[in-house]
Amino acid sequence: MKAGVVHQVHPGVRAVLAPNAGPFTYWGTWSYMLGQGAVTLIDPGPDDDRHLVALLAALEPGEHIAEILLTHSHRDHSGLTPKLKAATGARVTAFGPSDAGMSEVMQRFGPSLIGGEGVDQAFAPDRSVADGERVELASGPLTVLHTPGHMCNHVAFVAGDFALTGDHVLGYASTYISPPHGDLAQFRESCRHLAALDVPVFLPGHGEVLTDPKGRLAWLEAHRDRREARVLAALAGGPARLADLARAAYPDVPEAALPAASRNLLAHLVDLWARDIVRAEPEPANDAIWEIR
Repeated sequence: MKAGVVHQVHPGVRAVLAPNAGPFTYWGTWSYMLGQGAVTLIDPGPDDDRHLVALLAALEPGEHIAEILLTHSHRDHSGLTPKLKAATGARVTAFGPSDAGMSEVMQRFGPSLIGGEGVDQAFAPDRSVADGERVELASGPLTVLHTPGHMCNHVAFVAGDFALTGDHVLGYASTYISPPHGDLAQFRESCRHLAALDVPVFLPGHGEVLTDPKGRLAWLEAHRDRREARVLAALAGGPARLADLARAAYPDVPEAALPAASRNLLAHLVDLWARDIVRAEPEPANDAIWEIR
């Protein structure tokens, strides 16, 4: 998929792919443009001047970006926001800053669980929106759904027959969940929240357009069930630290990918601890010793 050009991905929706392809971004980050004339832009993408030029070039004569919306504030989605705002004067709307929506468990143990992968701690929207809020825009109304899990301030935007799902539901892989901004319990609840929608198309932050949203959500939950079973099987060998559990639970993962796998595994461990299935000594933390109760 080519970066820097306009792709018509759904009626009334254009998208431009950022030039940041990689293991965690697939082809790159999609920036979506809704409407004509006064355009709404969803997710500016990474701080890359090439992408800024491409977004502005994607506008037709007489068009302008009237509003900037963020699904969440990982830097591959939010990094370009200050430059795009400066270039367009558009207001920035999101659920809130990067810590907004964090669960009580993650607030309590966050300093001991910190990973910080890609979190844009400087991000601050001009306007914060709430779960269920209807946002009136020149491009048409959007409904906000708070969908924490991948990131605590993550939202999806629903417009007519489609939803923009950011990184909560991807078009190529399962979702990365890294505490404390990522939370597996919140992720599962958000999957159920999205499954209640009656829309036929999901437009994800990375990868293919999804035309079977309910099937994809069911697959994501089943994937997490399988991962949980692996974690519990690894713990059956006795108390262990995160690094040792990662090697046992992910025997086929290359050594270079184990740190990322460990962060996903940590999300499972914290969820199991909160459900009183495992204990952590002395408490949930990156260096804790974990065991089955």
